Amino acid sequence: MTDKILNAYPVLLAGGSGTRLWPVSREFFPKQLVRFFGDASLIQHTILRLFPLFFPEKVRIVCGKAHANEIMRDMEAINISAEGKLIDEPCGRNTAPAILLAVLEILKREEDAVMFIFPADHVIGDVPAFHRKINAAFDLAMQDHIVTFGITPGYPETGYGYIEASETVAGDAFVIRRFVEKPDMKTAKAYLAAGNFFWNSGMFAFKASVILKEFGKLNPDMLRQMRELLSDRGRLSFETYREVESISIDYAIMEKTGKGVVLPSDFGWSDIGSWKSLYDFLPKDKDGNVVATGDVILQNTTNSFVMGHERLIAVNNQENLVVVETPDAVFVSDMENSRDVKFIVNTLKEGERKEYQVHTTVYEPWGYHKLLERADDMTVKRIVIYPSETLSVEPSEGSRQWLVTEGSASVTIGKEAMILNQAGSVGIPQNSSPTVENVGKTELCLIAVEKASSTQT
Repeated sequence: MTDKILNAYPVLLAGGSGTRLWPVSREFFPKQLVRFFGDASLIQHTILRLFPLFFPEKVRIVCGKAHANEIMRDMEAINISAEGKLIDEPCGRNTAPAILLAVLEILKREEDAVMFIFPADHVIGDVPAFHRKINAAFDLAMQDHIVTFGITPGYPETGYGYIEASETVAGDAFVIRRFVEKPDMKTAKAYLAAGNFFWNSGMFAFKASVILKEFGKLNPDMLRQMRELLSDRGRLSFETYREVESISIDYAIMEKTGKGVVLPSDFGWSDIGSWKSLYDFLPKDKDGNVVATGDVILQNTTNSFVMGHERLIAVNNQENLVVVETPDAVFVSDMENSRDVKFIVNTLKEGERKEYQVHTTVYEPWGYHKLLERADDMTVKRIVIYPSETLSVEPSEGSRQWLVTEGSASVTIGKEAMILNQAGSVGIPQNSSPTVENVGKTELCLIAVEKASSTQT
């Protein structure tokens, strides 16, 4: 590995909801925002391992509008300015439109550029080896190859797609023979024995000009449509963007192009696509157990994964078990079938249950709020407002009381404004629309109690 900084754009794809990691990952708080390892989220880990190989100002992140504010805060928390780095998707349309959107946006700034595509929610165990492969991929991309990183399989995995390499060599890579879907176990074992099959990592490197020409040849309708949406006449909105075909880059380009090469890679990669894959990635104790977080007691238990948050978890006389606890849901499964949690999420979605979508803690641009208690006649929330931010509250038929526990607040009710410091409280009249501003230098915390109107049922 050299010490040079690559003149290239690392583009992180931060869409998706990670339903196989429910109940921790949810629609409005997907897995890339979750802190599975220490105090950093997956997207923070992904950003940090880009350096010192790339210039920080060249980082771009494609994400949904619902997650943009939290991603910005994650970036600022690791001293990476978010200004000009986020490319907002009005709605998710799979990887081909997301990548094409990034290509067209980057070409506005630079006539041609080498781009790297990295999912924002994967993990890498050997970062120096990762950097060496990035350097190799950069050289291949400069030769007009479209490079995909193929992970050398260590075992017959049925949860990943595979790439078959041909005998034709292209530098450090091989020309791609074909992409294959997730196999059954017998087929996965045959792929492993063959030696020329690689896990499809979803990571790529290419020149923007090269991939753009391939879109023009292989998916001209999408290219025309996206150019129109990004032109002065077009409007990139939910209504217009959702008309773009939802298709992966593999189907749209990679399976059809003659420029694709696979770069064999072995740097401790995992897509953390299930609780089992997270268990496989993490170090185990002497009994083969992983206690990711929480207050956990294990007795006569082996080869299990336990992740807690607020409550004590005690597991007795079990093996190959997954237990994941959050404030409003608990998931329990045998290890091998833990991917099936996605069907539970579908059931929750069909039943319009909030648990598939949000946590008891919900993040907003101004701060966040956490549900502490809900009864038929009363709701109690803890509200945190960031410095200099303001929260405007909708009218309610019920009576409300606010108590400041930390910080200083300016509360405006109608034409009346008041300052509340720690332990200060105020009653909010029915049907009023109050605002509360954090006028201190630290987070403002308050307890909000809302009692239902006596006329409500």
